[in-house]
Amino acid sequence: MAITPEDLQALMREVEQEDPIDFADLPFEEHDLRELVANHLCEMADAMESFSEEDRRLTLLAVAAKLVLENMVLHVQLLRRHGLPMSDSANALLSRLREGKPPPQADGSGDGEV
Repeated sequence: MAITPEDLQALMREVEQEDPIDFADLPFEEHDLRELVANHLCEMADAMESFSEEDRRLTLLAVAAKLVLENMVLHVQLLRRHGLPMSDSANALLSRLREGKPPPQADGSGDGEV
C-alpha cells in the first residue's frame, strides 16, 4: 500500500478539522478508534493489490457509499430519537424521496447541489 496506517490517521485528523466527529461518551479513546480504522482500511487496500485499477476504484467507491449511507441513517435516527430537526437541505432531499422524485444529479453544473 502506498500509505501507512500512521499517515492515514494523520489525514483523518486533518479532515476532521473541517468536519469534526462527535465521539460523545464512547468508552474508547479517539486515537485508538482512528488507529483501528486506519489499520483495517490499509489491510483492505493491501488485499486489493491484485485488483485492476478500475476494480480497486469501484470497490473503494462502494465501501465509501455504504459508509456514507450508514452514517446518514444513524444521523437521522439520532435526530429523530432526540426530537431534533434536520437541516433544510436534508429535509428537502428526503422530501423528494418520499414523493418518489429522484434526487438531483450532481453533474457539475451547480444545480444538483442540495
